[in-house]
Amino acid sequence: MKLMIASDLHGSLYFSEKMFACFDQEKPEKLILLGDLLYHGARNDLPEGYNTKGLTALLNAHKDCIMAVRGNCDAEIDQTVLAFPIMADYLEMYVDGHRFVITHGHVFNEDSMLPHDPGTVLLHGHTHLKVLENRGDFWYMNPGSVSIPKDPDGIGSYMIYEDGVFTIKDLEGNELKSVRI
Repeated sequence: MKLMIASDLHGSLYFSEKMFACFDQEKPEKLILLGDLLYHGARNDLPEGYNTKGLTALLNAHKDCIMAVRGNCDAEIDQTVLAFPIMADYLEMYVDGHRFVITHGHVFNEDSMLPHDPGTVLLHGHTHLKVLENRGDFWYMNPGSVSIPKDPDGIGSYMIYEDGVFTIKDLEGNELKSVRI
């Protein structure tokens, strides 16, 4: 199964259009969005191309392939305009024999993990930092942010999972780093 994982769009139609261009090139089965979709929050500057109505239309056009969780900047009012569910604090799925715990990171994260078996994969955003790390009894994977990256490189990014490999890529589709689980 091929999955695309992205987080922290924060209302940027400009960067989200780049992400969906990568989606069209990558051709994953699902796009997993790790929250903070429409709004930028009080701690962030407005990202380039901030356009929540335009982003809502773009997301809704892809509603059949999106799985999403609620971020700390997402509100119930956002659910009224989005045509796919976003209000769950976490989702779980099993892929290639691995349990994936999918969350934003503000409630459940590497320091506040749900009960898990060894080898569980924790997918969360929230920090806007790109991470692919083995934490001993679980893997922690963070795709970084599409629109407001906080890594020293300042590069917006997304992640691909395919055949046991997580790969973080920039919004041009170039590989930045990867790990096999």
